[in-house]
Amino acid sequence: MENQIVFAAKAAVSVSKVLYTGKVHVTGGREGAAKSSDGRLDINLSSPGTSGQGTNPEQLFAAGWSACFLGAIQINAATLKIKLPVETSVDTEVDLATGDEGYALQARLQVNLPGLSQDDAASVVQAAHQTCPYSKATKGNINVEITVAI
Repeated sequence: MENQIVFAAKAAVSVSKVLYTGKVHVTGGREGAAKSSDGRLDINLSSPGTSGQGTNPEQLFAAGWSACFLGAIQINAATLKIKLPVETSVDTEVDLATGDEGYALQARLQVNLPGLSQDDAASVVQAAHQTCPYSKATKGNINVEITVAI
């Protein structure tokens, strides 16, 4: 593109190496489609609460955060030498909401660690919340509640 306008926001985060770049092209907004540059993601989008057949940004964000958070739990459990239950899972709910400042998001993560001790569960979840990139990106920006079932 010859004529461009660039908006950039620099965070107080130092990046020394990019490990992966997800590239997605979206058309039509909430009633459109999303396709990744590698073709692995090719989905229709629809607004929450409509009769559309696609998913929505809140579901995609919840899926991404759940996967990332579970990965952070696994990495931290290995570091802490804590054996995770086979049934370990994360259920995430992301709300699209409105408030004094307009549209906003908020999230609830339900971490399921059946059979793990309370201390071990607390240790891995707290460590995961400090290391998960999604948790870091939302810290102080949206309401987040994490519940752990053991």
